[in-house]
Amino acid sequence: MRSSPLPRMSRRGRVTIGVLIGVFVLFTLLGWGVNAWTDWLWFDEVRYTQVFTGVLATRLLLFLLVGLGMALVIAGNLWLAYRLRPQLRPHSPEQVTLDRYRMLLSPRLGTWIALVAGVIGLFAGLSAQSRWSQWLLFRNGGSFGVKDPEFGVDVGFYVFQLPFWRYLLGVGFTAVVLALLGALAVHYVFGGVRLQGVGDRMTNGARAHLSTLVAVFVLLKAVAYVLDRRAMLLEYNEGAKLYGAGYADVNALLPAKEILAYISVVVAIAIIVFSNAVMRNLVWPGIALALLGVSAVAIGGIYPWAVQTFEVKPSARDKEAPYIQRSIEATRAAYGLTGTKTSGYQASNLTPPASLATDTSVVQNIRLLDPQLVSETYTQLQQVRGFYDFGPKLDIDRYTVAGKTADYVVGVREINYGELTPQQSNWINRHTVYTHGYGLVAAPANQVCNGLPYFVSGFLGESGKEAQGCSSPTDQIPAQQPRIYYGERMEADDYAIVGQTGDRNVEFDRPTSTGGEQYYTYTGEGGVKIGSFTRRLLYALKEQESNFLLSEAVNEDSKLLYVRNPRDRVEKVAPFLTVDGDPYPAVVNGRIQWIVDGYTTAATYPYADRVNLQAETADELTGRGTFQLARENVNYIRNSVKATVDAYDGTVRLYAFDETDPVLKAWNKAFGGDLVLPKADIPPELAAHFRYPADLFKVQRNLLTRFHVTDPGDFYSGQDFWQVPNVPDAPDSGQKQPPYYLYTQFPGQAEGPRFQLTSAVTPNGRQNLAALISGSYVDGQPRLEVLELPDQTRTAGPVQVHQQMTNTNSNIRQQLNLLSSGNQAQVQYGNLLSLPFGNGMLYVEPVYVKSNQQDAYPLLQKVLLSYGDGGSYMVLADNLADGVKQLVEQGKRAGAGNPPSSGGNAPPPTGGTSPPVLTGELAQAADRVQAAIGEVKAAQASGDFERYGRALKALDEAMTAFQEAQTAANPSPAPSTSGSPSASPPVSPSPSPNG
Repeated sequence: MRSSPLPRMSRRGRVTIGVLIGVFVLFTLLGWGVNAWTDWLWFDEVRYTQVFTGVLATRLLLFLLVGLGMALVIAGNLWLAYRLRPQLRPHSPEQVTLDRYRMLLSPRLGTWIALVAGVIGLFAGLSAQSRWSQWLLFRNGGSFGVKDPEFGVDVGFYVFQLPFWRYLLGVGFTAVVLALLGALAVHYVFGGVRLQGVGDRMTNGARAHLSTLVAVFVLLKAVAYVLDRRAMLLEYNEGAKLYGAGYADVNALLPAKEILAYISVVVAIAIIVFSNAVMRNLVWPGIALALLGVSAVAIGGIYPWAVQTFEVKPSARDKEAPYIQRSIEATRAAYGLTGTKTSGYQASNLTPPASLATDTSVVQNIRLLDPQLVSETYTQLQQVRGFYDFGPKLDIDRYTVAGKTADYVVGVREINYGELTPQQSNWINRHTVYTHGYGLVAAPANQVCNGLPYFVSGFLGESGKEAQGCSSPTDQIPAQQPRIYYGERMEADDYAIVGQTGDRNVEFDRPTSTGGEQYYTYTGEGGVKIGSFTRRLLYALKEQESNFLLSEAVNEDSKLLYVRNPRDRVEKVAPFLTVDGDPYPAVVNGRIQWIVDGYTTAATYPYADRVNLQAETADELTGRGTFQLARENVNYIRNSVKATVDAYDGTVRLYAFDETDPVLKAWNKAFGGDLVLPKADIPPELAAHFRYPADLFKVQRNLLTRFHVTDPGDFYSGQDFWQVPNVPDAPDSGQKQPPYYLYTQFPGQAEGPRFQLTSAVTPNGRQNLAALISGSYVDGQPRLEVLELPDQTRTAGPVQVHQQMTNTNSNIRQQLNLLSSGNQAQVQYGNLLSLPFGNGMLYVEPVYVKSNQQDAYPLLQKVLLSYGDGGSYMVLADNLADGVKQLVEQGKRAGAGNPPSSGGNAPPPTGGTSPPVLTGELAQAADRVQAAIGEVKAAQASGDFERYGRALKALDEAMTAFQEAQTAANPSPAPSTSGSPSASPPVSPSPSPNG
């Protein structure tokens, strides 16, 4: 009886291991089944089951085909190696050692082969199923109608076909290498390959088998060389610092790849012939492989290097010019920059024109409210309950109210589950009581009420009757269904259970004007029904929460609302889209809709420059109200989809916005052809709220800083490149200035004011203004425009203007220091707007003051304005109208030959060069103000806050006395050009409600 070389496991041990494996498999399959079932129910709720079934079927198909194919290749070669084993093996110590392994493997060889092949096939299948998107594009992709400049092949081949072909080639290489290693191991164990003994080291069968596998590998290498020729149009060209094949690639590497492909075919044939038909040994096949390696190094490496070093580098500008031109054209086409309208803007007028005071298209629409700063104001004034939240940044949209179109700062009063108290955070309250927010709160962006926004919508009362103070008496942007069940503040685990039996409402709706609370029961179509025991058990397993089964709050009428973040819903419905990081709400036909921009992208557009979306879209607002995009490298992007998510019932709709996009066509075809609604189905009321998407604009703006240069020679030198300036009030932070939405009219826009996204750019390495880039929609089509200033312009850029207005002007700096009240408050700066006007540049920057007290919020106290080159004409005014008047007065004075004002609160006198002499009580009052200012400075320097507080109070009293003396004496307006407080005491900021 033959004994086993290894000890056998006991029956109990085998049973135990079998049970453990069974339990593991059971729970794995159970978890997968629960997730799949709940996903199906969710997709059925939103009516996009074709996405669920399409993706799942594709994953399963790839898993089975690739996994089974890999397993068959491995198993077939292992079995063939066993069948080719020699029947007689010479005696040697090596073979004696291998006998124990042959005794172990031979009785159950089929099981061992199936096990090895199955494991390899499993991992291959798991890897393959993640390529479902490449496969769907491979099957459904069409033509771009554009051919690459080198081979004349349609771009669709690179975007739709090439990625999957390269993946299949990688699978082939993996299969052949694993089969070769496995076959070699089997041949060695069973004596087909020997390291010791007399005679040949390899049997004829083993040599034929292994040499064939090597030949197949070399043939795959030939195919790889052919695909590499196409893929070279996607590689980085170090010589030109651009993507795409350059001079050395086209003239040296491309021919080399073709030669190597032919050599590989010859080597593959030589391996088979010399190994099995002629010499029947591995000497010549080895020589052939060595020659292939030498050829790859010499032809594919040394020769292109020599061409690049000795021919291209000495005259790179001329040699690379045609290929730089290719990259410029491809990049502009791939990123939608081809239709960019560029026009010159001299900005030669440095004097504020009189038309500033009467303008209705630019000045009247200047936005003063900063959506990032006033979010705190919205939260404090419109929050009502501590768990309501507007987020760290609001949004900008435009509405037509009373026949007038203007931009509005809008925010949604959402539930923030993180702000619930410990008592409110129990499971019942969190998921069945506090289920929704209430109302879209809006305020005109160019209107301020005592430093506060003027609220016109989102009131908690029936008709805004409780609105008082800085609020309109009625809701000017009414929403028939103001409740917010789906919003940006919702996390993945913030599900809600709605639906009650009987007449009792349990969902907190909103506080009432009488101090009570109103409750509500959800009546929308959204949500998955969980009234049955099976559904409750299913979601109890999914959420790992027993209350689904035990709580009376879950009843036969209950629905479960989950995946409540608008971005998450769109990404789940359309997993092929890259979703913009800044969704925004809008009232459309009486319902609050979240509008989400979706992008189709690709990374294989030939010659186009490649960017990282996460890096290109990051700026000051990233992570503060704007979602960070994934680290995705792309070289093609289109805003092809406008998606909406109903804030009440969660309905998702996808509208085709760019119907010419071949990538969108391929995806729509892949999911049945009706996944995305045609552009003609977009309601006009919805289209009126479309805005140029911020993330796409950032990518295009950053590319235009280089690719506005279309001459290859100038591009190579890089002298005309631009850069995006840093945040004006924090230039050392390294964060880029975000673009800003404006409802305004730029030069050359004859149709009147339009809603557009705008950004200033400066020359590379300098701070003066180079151009203004804007993105907007005209007749439903996107339009990029560039207002380019002359190369040697005197016009300052955003960072320079801010520094000049806040640091170089002593009068303005003194007033800004007073606004901070000696570190008792913070001065915060809003968006610095760069506005072309009157053949010059107008800069506007709102100034907010926020007390350091708890729960304080910013108040708009002043407005900084500058015109011209940023240094000559600047004012710090109480409001925009006063600031414009002061600028115009300064312009008139300059026209009369007088120097411009230094930036006080009032315009300087039109006659004389010295301030009037103050006498009597007015002079005494001015001296008192001067003394009070000196005491304030001394107290601030001493660090004694109690003394500083007394000094501020004395200063306030002194200024009040001065104003009373002015009124009594009725003197002429005090000039602001003088720095002497005795002649013109600074005007104190009005105290805020927060002290």
